[in-house]
Amino acid sequence: MLEVDRLEVAHGDAVAVWDVSLTVRPRELVTVVGPNGAGKTTLIDAIAGLLPTRSGTIRLDGRDLASVAPHQLCRHGIALVPEGRRLFSAMTVEENLEIGCFAPAARQRRGESLARVYATFPVLRERRRTLAGSLSGGQQQMVAIGRALMAMPRLLLLDEPSLGLAPQIVDQVFEVVAGIHADGVAVLLVEQNIVQAFAIAARAYVLEQGRIVAEGTPSELARDARIREAYLGQQ
Repeated sequence: MLEVDRLEVAHGDAVAVWDVSLTVRPRELVTVVGPNGAGKTTLIDAIAGLLPTRSGTIRLDGRDLASVAPHQLCRHGIALVPEGRRLFSAMTVEENLEIGCFAPAARQRRGESLARVYATFPVLRERRRTLAGSLSGGQQQMVAIGRALMAMPRLLLLDEPSLGLAPQIVDQVFEVVAGIHADGVAVLLVEQNIVQAFAIAARAYVLEQGRIVAEGTPSELARDARIREAYLGQQ
């Protein structure tokens, strides 16, 4: 489904991601974990078309996405939940959600998608007329995920969905991500919370200083002494 091959991305003259290759198969949940500053957001923003690439390729179903404008990626089945949520704070919850069904096919099924989002996040139905900027951080993250689901994606890109949230809300967010995956949506999850990410992912990549240093199933990586010590706090 998604194939990233030898990707290099830079911010000006500073290379942030280099020689990165990864894959996400249809209906698969894959995570990219690593410390703050490793290049995780740069990587996912490049896949989403928000950053130019220096070299390498990004393909979806064999099609090179370099020829697709970023605002058209939703028509190809990709939706992004960005770091920091990036909601329109002066718009209501429902107005923010409706921005997600930009593509004509998604707009035709607006009612169905909206019902699905409200079933997933009942509190958003209660607060649908509330300005997004007045919500708690956890509720804003629900809106950001719901907005992406309104696009009816085949591939959901999630950038640090647990960032800044209370532990009980983090648990809820990861349960929702697992449920989205169970419904047949492929997921690429970028996370610092390696324990939660490993609990729901089928495969994982470890990104350090802009490059992939390890990959495998979560159980395989958890047996690596360096990974255990650096990320799981185990000797």
